[in-house]
Order: sequence, then C-alpha cells, then structure tokens
Amino acid sequence: MATKTQEPNLTEAEPTWAIADLFPRQGTWSEEEYFALPGNRLVEYSHGVVEVLSMPSYPHQLVVAWLYEVLLRFVRQHGLGRVIFAPVRVRLWAGKYREPDVMFMANANLHRIHRHYWDGADLVMEVMSPDDPERDAETKRREYAQAGIPEYWLVNPMAGTITVFTLPPGQREYAVHGVYDRSQRAESVLLPGFSVDVNACFAEAEELGLDE
Repeated sequence: MATKTQEPNLTEAEPTWAIADLFPRQGTWSEEEYFALPGNRLVEYSHGVVEVLSMPSYPHQLVVAWLYEVLLRFVRQHGLGRVIFAPVRVRLWAGKYREPDVMFMANANLHRIHRHYWDGADLVMEVMSPDDPERDAETKRREYAQAGIPEYWLVNPMAGTITVFTLPPGQREYAVHGVYDRSQRAESVLLPGFSVDVNACFAEAEELGLDE
C-alpha cells in the first residue's frame, strides 16, 4: 500500500538555509569564491561582500544595447580597441569589482583584459535605474574616478539626459564635461569625434510605452 507523502505547509516555509550555508558569510568572500559563482545574475564584489543586483528591465536593456551598438561601430571603424557590455567584471582595485553596462578599452591597454575580468577600463557607461539612482550617480561615479577610469557616461532615462564626466590629469575626482539633453549630442573627450544623439538613445524604449 502506497504511503501518501505529506505536502509541505508553504505558508510556514522557511528560507533554504542549508543552501545558504554552502556559501561564505558576507564579509568573508574571497575573490576566487566570487569568480566561482554560477549563473548569469549581475553580481558585484566589494571587499568580501557580494552584491546581487536586480535584473534590469527591458527598456533599460534597450538603452544599453543602443549605446553598445553606436560605440562599437565607432571603435571598430577607427580600430581603437574593444567594447563590451555587462555582465563582465571590471576590477577597480584589489577587492573591488563592478559590472558597468558598457565599457571600452583602448588598444594600448588590451593587456589589461583577462579571461574573467577587465583590469579597469578607459571609458564606462551606466544607465540609471529608478530603484537606486544614487548607486550610479554617486557611488559608482566616485569609485570609477578613484580607479582612474578616464571617462564616465551617466545615462539618465528618467531625466532624458546624458552626463559625460572626465578625469583631470593626476586627479581622482571627475569633472563634468557636459550635461546633454534631448536636443543635443553627447560628446566624448577620450574619443574625439564620438558623439551620440541623446533623443535617439531613449527613443526605442519610449516608443514601447513601457515603464522603466
């Protein structure tokens, strides 16, 4: 006679602590353990702590894809280096890894590209999300400058602007090169001749009529 299996009471279910115990505690993660994490989630690393990021929205990814395509086209046309998009780890310094939305490395620095991460970058772009705008506008801006990344593009779909930051020689704090609205083209300092139509950057995502 078959025995009926007791169904779990999902209203009283607890987190799967046994699985959590397979991983290090926050603050004790090593870089090797961080690299060994499976899956395709966006996960950043800061001095022993792993930060699991929320999945980006479809409109967010449309903006990222548009920026990647126009930057890649320009870089390939002029043979300037390599362009890639998240998720790819960028090591800012020992113990600190971020995953910018779009990043560029010049030919002179291609030796800093490794199998599992980039050692810094020459230009990074972040598309802001409404759930945590200060992360890109303040925290990452400060970190990318401290890491010596020469140029940072902060793309704000909510305001319809692109802010281009540049790093003055010998400094570790960005200066604002320009804040560009929908009637303008955002221009790079690092890559002379590279500019993007701000309105076109956001157009496809907005035409869908989806919330960010």
